[in-house]
Formats: sequence, C-alpha cells, structure tokens
Amino acid sequence: MPLSDVQIRNLKPKDKPYKVSDFEGLYLLVTPSGSRLWNLKYRLHGKERKLSLGAYPAISLAQARKLKEDARAKIAQSVDPSEAKQEAKRAQRETQGHTFAKIGEAFLSKQEKEGKSKATLDKTAYHLKLANVDFGRKPITEISASMILRCLRKVEAKGNYETAHRLRARIGSVFRFAVASGLADTDPTHALKDALIRPTRTHRSAITDPVALGKLMIAVSEFEGQATTRIGLQLLAILAQRPGEIRHAQWNEIDFKEKIWSIPAEKMKMRRDHNVPLPAQAISLLDQLRKITGNGTYLFPSLRSWQRPMSENTLNAALRRMGYSGEEMTAHGFRASFSTLANESGLWNPDAIEAALAHVERNEVRKAYNRGLYWDERVRLAEWWVGELDIYQKMESS
Repeated sequence: MPLSDVQIRNLKPKDKPYKVSDFEGLYLLVTPSGSRLWNLKYRLHGKERKLSLGAYPAISLAQARKLKEDARAKIAQSVDPSEAKQEAKRAQRETQGHTFAKIGEAFLSKQEKEGKSKATLDKTAYHLKLANVDFGRKPITEISASMILRCLRKVEAKGNYETAHRLRARIGSVFRFAVASGLADTDPTHALKDALIRPTRTHRSAITDPVALGKLMIAVSEFEGQATTRIGLQLLAILAQRPGEIRHAQWNEIDFKEKIWSIPAEKMKMRRDHNVPLPAQAISLLDQLRKITGNGTYLFPSLRSWQRPMSENTLNAALRRMGYSGEEMTAHGFRASFSTLANESGLWNPDAIEAALAHVERNEVRKAYNRGLYWDERVRLAEWWVGELDIYQKMESS
C-alpha cells in the first residue's frame, strides 16, 4: 500500500534500521538515529541494485516519486541510474574545479612557455586579476556574457575605455583556451564586441619637421641629466627602434666588429629576431656608454639596481625636463620622425624603411624575401639618417 505524508511523519526509530515500502521499489529506510532515507530498489541486466534518493523531509514524498520515475525511465533505456548519478557528481566536481581563475592560470602558464615577453605576461596577469574579482571563482561554464559585461562596465565607468577593450579581449582568450581544452563550449565575449565605448585612437606625438627635429637633437645633446639617459635618447633618434627595445638592450647583443645589434625575438613586439645596423655615430655613443655600464648586463640599467633595465618613464621624463610636452614629442615618436622623413625623401624603398622599423609583413614568402633583400639598403639608410640628423641640427643652429 502506498505511503502517505502522515504515515511518514509518524514513523519512529527502532533499535535497528528498518524499511517501509511505497511502491515500484521505492522505500524509506528508518535508522536508529531517526533519519528517514529514500532508496529505490531496481533490477538491471539481471542484477538487483539500489539508488539513494535523499533524506525526508528535504526530499518530499512527491519528489521521491518523481526521482523514482526518472530513474525508471533510465532503466528502460538500459542506463544504470546509480552510475548516471555518480557520473553527474564527478562532472559537477570537475566543473567546480574548472573555474575562470584556474583556467586563467593555465592560460598564463601557456603564454610563459611560449616565450611571451615579461610585459605581455604582466599585462595578462593584470587583466586576469580584474576579471577574477567578479567571476574568478565561478566555473567557466556558468559565466555569461552579461556577467562579463558588468565587469567591463566597471572599468569603462572610470573612463578607461582602452583597458575595457583589452580586458574583453583577454577574457576572450581565456575562454577560447578553455574551448580548445574541452572545458567550455563557447566564447561569450564575442557577443560583446560592439557593446563597449570605442576609445579615441591617438597617434603618439612626434616631431616631423626637420628644423624642429634639429632643435630637439641639440637639446638632447645638451641634456644635463644622467649621461645614460642622454645617450638613450640619442640612440632612439639614430636607430629608430622602440623605447622598450632600447631600454632592455643587453651588451651581449651588440657586435662591435660587425656593427650589428641583434635583438632576440622574445624582446620584439612581433616576436621575431631583428638585426639593427649600427652606423658610426651609434658605435661612438655605445663606446661612451660602455665606459659607464659595460660591466653590467644592460646598456641602460636602472639607477636602483643594475639587475633591471631603466624605467619606462625615464626617457619620456627627460623630454619633459627639456620642455617638450606629451603633445609635442614622446620617446616612441622618434620612430615616426624617422619613418616620415625617410619616406618623404623619396630615396628609399618603403619596404626597406618598414624592415628597419621591424614592421612585420603578413605574407610569409614576402617577409622572408624582404629580410634578405633590404639589409644592404638598410645599412645605407642608417648612415643616411644619422647624416640627416646632423644636417637638421646645423639648420637649427644657422
């Protein structure tokens, strides 16, 4: 005879556990402690088995019967409901372990193994930290687009539009890593592509007028701060490489005999080895610098520790001390000065100029061809450029 709620509430514990049946294999096990536990007895493949359904009253009589029906439906399909329950528990445990923070750590480790630069790794860690505040502990499969958008809006509300866009991209990278690893099905950040305020793109300030550039070069040569800072600015102007590449340059990368600075791929923005021809004026500056920092690792070590490179703010701060605002000139702007004036001269193949700037050609065949074809022209271009800088200074002083 089927059970009723009144009967169940009136069940009393005994010295030994005992069973009270409902129907179709569903029964309550009453323990000496007073617990009333739902179980289902069933047969599958000729064997008698048992499925635990939970405790009364947390699982009511109606709920227990519904669970029984669900289990019987599985049995009809030759699926063992007990094994299915255990598999669901294992999946849930795995899901709980596959949080955004954990997968983010794995993604960061992958980047490190791939040889990403310290700057890239630091930025990844910073963005993941922002995301982890909002949903780091959540299983990645439970994170929705709206949840991510709330996180991005907090950054956007501070006016940090560029950071918000970069954060969306970084979160998307973690999701795509999870998809590739079989830990997620989709990347919800794709739906947020047009949801954020687009930052206003501004080009780094640069002086491209020859007379004004000559005036700047005179100011640099007369700079009264650290000699290493002055030489750093002069090499920036002459070699037209990125400030970060200058700051992180090491003495073992400089070949004085061949007059080449070989920058390894891990230090380059485009992750490719880059050789820079060193004209005579650059060699002269490096000889001066070698007397100051030649016993260390870096050409431009930090004042606080020779084990670290110069601060990224040092070169721009020197320009400010010389009276040049951020709207007039930046350390990175020397590249634009070189590119603009070299292209305007009409003397050089634009591809040689791009190769000098380490701008990567997308076409692999053309890229390999360019590296070999333009080296001799780049050497001549480097000598021409330092000559032009001398001319610009004479134009200003005349």
